[in-house]
Amino acid sequence: MSALVNVVRSMFLLELLSGMGLTFRYMFRPRKTLNYPHEKGPLSPRFRGEHALRRYPNGEERCIACKLCEAVCPALAITIESEPRDDGSRRTTRYDIDMTKCIYCGLCQEACPVDAIVEGPNFEFATETREELYYDKNKLMANGDRWEAEIAANLAADAKYR
Repeated sequence: MSALVNVVRSMFLLELLSGMGLTFRYMFRPRKTLNYPHEKGPLSPRFRGEHALRRYPNGEERCIACKLCEAVCPALAITIESEPRDDGSRRTTRYDIDMTKCIYCGLCQEACPVDAIVEGPNFEFATETREELYYDKNKLMANGDRWEAEIAANLAADAKYR
């Protein structure tokens, strides 16, 4: 019986017709692909992209130079130097991240008690040279200023899981 079925399938090209039917069914469905540079897919609020240093709403930097992020970084990519201020608080004078060493684990963000260092939503930060991936405090603060609205929204959306 199976030999007869195989002969009929071969003679009438049933496998080919079933494959063409499947193709035509998918041909009229909406596309799943995105035209990347022009269309961007959704990102999770927990996405870990380019690092940024945040400020308080009054413009003062959040980092209190506790150096927890430097201590917890498994790749040793963060370097912090600080000095005391006139009011007795500490602030950073140097905050560097070597992005060529960073493994984007998010431990620096989790260790920070004041949410000063965060990994923002930007994933398009390719460079032509390695030197451009050595982020200093000014670049990190500029990233924070540029992405603050999105970072704050992502932290608020993720707050109930922290």
